[in-house]
Amino acid sequence: MKKFLKGVVAWKTSACMIFTAAMFLYLFFCWVYGTREVSTGMLWTLFWVSACASLIQAVCFSDWIIKKMRYTRRSLLFVALFLPLLILMAWRGKWFPMEQAGAWVMFFGIFFLIFIGMTIGFDIYFRITGRKYDGMIGQYRKQKEEKGE
Repeated sequence: MKKFLKGVVAWKTSACMIFTAAMFLYLFFCWVYGTREVSTGMLWTLFWVSACASLIQAVCFSDWIIKKMRYTRRSLLFVALFLPLLILMAWRGKWFPMEQAGAWVMFFGIFFLIFIGMTIGFDIYFRITGRKYDGMIGQYRKQKEEKGE
C-alpha cells in the first residue's frame, strides 16, 4: 500500500508539472495570437492530457511495469502511446483549425521538436551524472587502495 501511495504522489506531482508547462504554452500562444479569453474546454483537455501523459511517462520510463527495456525503445513507446492521445485531444478540444493542413504540420513539428529537445536534454543530463558517479566511484576505489583494503 505504501508503494502504491508513493506512486500516486509521484503521478500527481508529474501531472501538475506537465499541466503547468502546458498552461505556459497555452498562455504563450494566446499572447502570440492575441487571444484574451481562456477556454474552459481547452483547460479540461490540457488537464486530461497532463494526467494521461504522467501515467504514460510512468509506464514508459520507470520499472513499474516494464522492468528491462533500452531507453531508445522506451522513448519510442512513449511517442507511440502519447502522440495518439495528443492528436485525439487536439481534435476533440479544437486546439486549432482542424481543416487546415498547415496547422497539423505545425502541431506535429512542435511535438517532435519538443520531444527531440527533451531527449537530447535528458541524454546530456544522464551523461553528466554518469561521469559524476564514475568519478566518485574512482575516487572511492583510490581511497580504498591507499588504505590497503
